[in-house]
This record gives sequence, C-alpha cells and structure tokens, in this order.
Amino acid sequence: MAGAGKRLPCRREDRRREIALGRIAAMPRCAIIFDLDDTLYPERAYTFSGFRAVAAAFPGRLCASFALYDRMRELYDTPDRGRVFNVIVEQCGCSDADLLVSEMVAAFRKHQPDIRLFPDAAAALDRLRGRYKLGLISDGFLEAQQAKVCALGLADRLDEIIITDQWGGRKFWKPHPRAFEEMAVRLDVAPSECAYVADNRAKDFIAPNALGWRTVLIERRGAVYTDATAPPHGDPGATVASLDELEAVLHT
Repeated sequence: MAGAGKRLPCRREDRRREIALGRIAAMPRCAIIFDLDDTLYPERAYTFSGFRAVAAAFPGRLCASFALYDRMRELYDTPDRGRVFNVIVEQCGCSDADLLVSEMVAAFRKHQPDIRLFPDAAAALDRLRGRYKLGLISDGFLEAQQAKVCALGLADRLDEIIITDQWGGRKFWKPHPRAFEEMAVRLDVAPSECAYVADNRAKDFIAPNALGWRTVLIERRGAVYTDATAPPHGDPGATVASLDELEAVLHT
C-alpha cells in the first residue's frame, strides 16, 4: 500500500490546471513584461478609432464624394493598408496632396483613441498584479503609444512602462536590446527571472531570447502580424492562444 498520508506528485497537466486555478503555488517568474499592440488590446480597434478622428477632421479639405470613414476601413483590408491616406487624397483629387497626407497622419497619431483591453488581458493584469512585477515594452511613435497607454489605464496596472521611441526614434525599437536591459534594471530582476509576452515573431523575441528571458507568443485571430516569420534566434519559447494560459506555460 502506498505510504499513507503521502501526497503523490501531480502529473504535469494536473499541475498546470491547479496553478491556473490558483490552488497551488509555484516559484513564479518574478517579472512579466508585455508588448502592447495586439497583445493587450486589438490594434485594429486603434486604427479604426484613428480613421474616425481623421474622417471627422478633414471633410471640408477633402470634399469626398464617398463616406471617408467607410472608405478608409475598406482600404485597410487591401494591399494599400500602409497608404490609406495617400489613396484617399488621390481619389479626392486634392492638389496639396503631400501636405494633406502629412496633416492626416499627424491627426491620426495625436487623436485620443477609443480602445479597450482584450478581456483576457484585463483579467490577466488583475490576476497577476501583486504576484509578479509587471511591465510594458512597446515600439511605435511616442505620442500615439502614450495615448494608448492612457486610454487603457495601464499606468495604474503596471510597474514600469518603456516606449522605445522615447530614446529618439526607431534606432532603439525592437529588436534592439536596450529596452529589455533597462526594464530588468528598473524592476530589479535578473534576466532569467523575466518573461516577455508579445505577438510579432519577426522582431519581438530576438533581444529577450539573447538576454536569457523567457518568451511567449500570443496568437490572436486577426492580429496584424499573424503571418510574420521569425528570423534566426527569434522564435518564442512558448505559444498561447489566450493570456488565460500564461501562468501554466511559464511554470512548465
């Protein structure tokens, strides 16, 4: 008869379930750092929020014979995604095209976004708060990223936030390691005690992998970089479909 009163070791899948339910503790990774766009909220929602702002600000200048916002949304799902405003200006026959496009881009980046956290992201941040040190590392134009952080209320949910553009532009955007090195210092954790959760295989995991972080890809349906491929040494260490799975993956 097995030793009375002795608890037998759980199978791995049972342990994952128990950790996810909070019934047993495991040695946590001390810090979990998140990407922003398509990791914590849907980037598509931000883009459409910006389209609404631009459509509302420029009807007199564009004199379009079509619904501006609807056309912008249509163009987003075409090969012209990266030049929506250029196409709109061309279709409107505006003479000051270059100036108008630059003003539309500026209005887009400066608008106050109407965005919300993914439900699983909001739940994860609530669940992890106090159990881990939490941070954010995000690329993107500083003013736009700051507006997103504000709209999502992330300053009250996270211990540290680094927007790489704050150091003077794209030079320090991922895959540059500076943000990851700086985050570990700010949170006072060793690289081996850090995990990075992000959505873009093409650039998100190169630096944290090299520094010895744990890395986790979040695969979201309809995300901008769903089809991105990883360069050498850029594959994530694990993949999840929801942040509900995060702790279980980190404790394997």
